[in-house]
Amino acid sequence: MKERTIAGIRRGNLFSPNHIGNDAAIFSLTADYLRGKGYTVNEYIESDLLTRDLRESFLFNMVRDRQSIRRLQQFEDMGRVVVNSGYGIENCTREKMTRLLLSHAIPHPRSLFLPTGEDPVAALEEAGLYNCWVKRGDFHAIHREDVTYVRHPDEAKGILKEFAMRGIEMVVVNEHLVGDLVKFYGVAETDFFYWFYPSDMQHSKFGLEQINGTAQGFPFDAARLYALSNEAAKVLNIRIYGGDCIVSEDGSLRLIDFNDWPSFAPCRNEAVPYIARIIMNFLNHETLE
Repeated sequence: MKERTIAGIRRGNLFSPNHIGNDAAIFSLTADYLRGKGYTVNEYIESDLLTRDLRESFLFNMVRDRQSIRRLQQFEDMGRVVVNSGYGIENCTREKMTRLLLSHAIPHPRSLFLPTGEDPVAALEEAGLYNCWVKRGDFHAIHREDVTYVRHPDEAKGILKEFAMRGIEMVVVNEHLVGDLVKFYGVAETDFFYWFYPSDMQHSKFGLEQINGTAQGFPFDAARLYALSNEAAKVLNIRIYGGDCIVSEDGSLRLIDFNDWPSFAPCRNEAVPYIARIIMNFLNHETLE
């Protein structure tokens, strides 16, 4: 008999900066869609992973807390099915994501990995990284200060000291890319893919999108972006994803960020059937074996 009961785990509010309502909406719509297909969905919050004995064999989740991610990974190691994978969620933390994308030749900005306890100026000047982004390496961005635009290597000194004071030991430095900022959402192994210019829709988490300014509409191959995004999702072991890309004036594409299960805010109603489908596909595959 096919399994019809699923655990759904919401994202903790701390990990939905300026998007608490949007993250809650995509989760609720997905849970309701699955119920409409005949599944029982037991809903939990992130802390339940650590305080309750979840017995369901199948889990879908928007988890971000470190301990919660570890618990998901333990479930997977025990043979439970988890979407997105706890290992994939961990792969989307900044340093791991950057190293994986670069090592698999996914187009990405030139990057450095620097300890916060050292003076970064010499390394940045040697690499020619003057206009750049300094990002916490250990985790997802939670606060605005976790991703900072720097116009000169000397500015980075104070930024690294601030990271060190918060207990963050490593930063990732990405070169600043000039071009149109494009945001995208996708569901791997389906036809769903949606992209847009955030400057056209005032869509922002921390307001950093304004650094690249209003999109100029540089022509680019949307099919290539779709293919690159699915390739990155495979490398990172993520099924439900979103991210950011810079389109240069010549149409070249470079992914600058990749996230596990974002809000899908501009397209959530269109995305939900595909998100639910990938979850149901996992259930059907496992129960048929």
